[in-house]
Amino acid sequence: MTAMTQPEPSVEPVRGRSTSTLGRKRDHTRDPQILEAAVDVLAETGFDGMTIDMVAARAKAGKATIYRRWPSKADLVLDAVACMKAGELDPEHLPDTGTLRGDLVAMIRPRSIEEGERKLRIMGGLFGMIANSPELADAVHAAIIEPRVAVNRLFLRRAIERGEISPDCDVETLAVLASAMAAFRVLVQKQPVDAEYLISLIDGVLLPAAGVAADRRTA
Repeated sequence: MTAMTQPEPSVEPVRGRSTSTLGRKRDHTRDPQILEAAVDVLAETGFDGMTIDMVAARAKAGKATIYRRWPSKADLVLDAVACMKAGELDPEHLPDTGTLRGDLVAMIRPRSIEEGERKLRIMGGLFGMIANSPELADAVHAAIIEPRVAVNRLFLRRAIERGEISPDCDVETLAVLASAMAAFRVLVQKQPVDAEYLISLIDGVLLPAAGVAADRRTA
């Protein structure tokens, strides 16, 4: 009697199971391009306007490839936001001019401004999801908010060490102040954030709030 032939195991991913039991491992070499495309589309359209078709076209990838890796648009967005890099905010490459104002102004570069606005648009497009997704809220904070706040925090602590500002100043509040005002300008007032506006925040809001002497606010 001929033995019955057993069916081949499925190669579709099953959560909680090792891919080694499911056939050939998937090729993830296109993941960075797909995630970058997702971020670009998200910045342009927001979450509600974003579609997998748009991401696939931008990444020059098949929809099936994306869906095999990310079962839903929400899963793709979560990974895309989590993988956003701080880039030029690497602490090892930050300016150290000797003054708080000098450090803050040195961070104002065209590419920094453009990338900052892009991140704010992404955050604005995710507001509805953030309210219902703690994981996404954490990812947005880590990728969009915290990198720049961490830089401001570092600059403020340097200023304290130099004796430029009081050690009693509220570093945490000051570190987020300019970023919060820039977010309000972009997301609520629908106005661009340019170098002139950022310098006005530094000289008219942040430095006075930090207690920097008036004669050092334009140094």
